[in-house]
Amino acid sequence: MIDAAVGRVGVALLPYAGITLAAIVEGEVAYIAAATLVADGRLHPLAVLISGALGASIGDQAYFYVFRGRVPRWMARIPSLQHKAAPLIARVRRHAPLMVLLIRFAPGFRVALAAACAAVDVPPVTFSLLNALSALAWAFTLLVLVAWVGPTYLAQFGLEGWKGALAVGLLVLALFKVLSSYERRVIEHAE
Repeated sequence: MIDAAVGRVGVALLPYAGITLAAIVEGEVAYIAAATLVADGRLHPLAVLISGALGASIGDQAYFYVFRGRVPRWMARIPSLQHKAAPLIARVRRHAPLMVLLIRFAPGFRVALAAACAAVDVPPVTFSLLNALSALAWAFTLLVLVAWVGPTYLAQFGLEGWKGALAVGLLVLALFKVLSSYERRVIEHAE
């Protein structure tokens, strides 16, 4: 009887472990899918929020800690990398706390921003706390937009529940893609 109960709990936690792992590796697509399942009543919103924020934070911080102390040596060996990274590193040096907070909202630049934060020696405690806060804000914002705001607003157009959530999720993904392209152009222009 206890084994069966433990088995049910394990199966019940499996989707949330998947959300955490997906957020570590990728981020938006899997998390928006999970938020769509919240809108459909298939997943618990608090568990999705915690799983997504935890995974997002672990993913960002893994890059930061892997790159700590290594970036300057790598750039010294590869001058073209040093030249290409200089504008981003300069921006992070000037606005380090803000850049850490923006990592979660900068798709396509997360690894580069984490590396730049490591290159300018952002204190680990500062990075970890600000990144965790940013990951929580990211997870909360996406969850609210996709699971509740979208379906509520789009219901008047016949897109309630998971359909409205999916429509808003696709819109958010498109917005992140445009934002990523804009950020790339800003960095390239700074070069």
